[in-house]
Amino acid sequence: MALGYVASLSQPGGNLTGVTTLNVELGPKRLEVMHELVPTTTVFGLLVNPTFFVQSEILSRDVQAAARSVGLEIVVLRASTERDLDAVFANLSQQRVGALVVGADAFFNSRSEQLAALALRYAVPSIYQYRPFAAAGGLMSYGGNIAESYRQVGVYVGRILKGEKPADLPVQQFTKVELILNLKTARALGLTVPLTLLGRADEVIE
Repeated sequence: MALGYVASLSQPGGNLTGVTTLNVELGPKRLEVMHELVPTTTVFGLLVNPTFFVQSEILSRDVQAAARSVGLEIVVLRASTERDLDAVFANLSQQRVGALVVGADAFFNSRSEQLAALALRYAVPSIYQYRPFAAAGGLMSYGGNIAESYRQVGVYVGRILKGEKPADLPVQQFTKVELILNLKTARALGLTVPLTLLGRADEVIE
């Protein structure tokens, strides 16, 4: 709703409806989970896509506020192309960034393998939005189940093709989140995952 796509979740109006998960709202929580894994790190990077200004500004504001409350520093990093991603990671050490929170963004979702590979190459512990990042070699992800979201979208497509109007179909919001840990990547980065974090994980990739 903050982006203005629908009037409300229950009554979207117009010709748009669909599925939403908790993503931008989870930015502070992703920072918290990453800090739990690397407690001695005080400077964190937050990667956002400046092309989507409102979304990136909301995420930056919320994560910076969460960081200040626990005495951490946030360096906001911006990327909207593959070349930008390469440059961001190449400059992390100069900015003293010890760990990275990757923002919720469709462009980043489509570059899960590239982001996981860059984080490993530059030895930067990183947390992402969805399971495919961890499956591609990313350290961990914290967010909704994208496969379930796609399934529900398919259900809605079927209903619309049968004659129902998008304006009459409430936007489905999935609030369940899952924590996925990639222990192979943790070992490659020389990290020991706390038992408290392992115990909360919905899935551990060996």
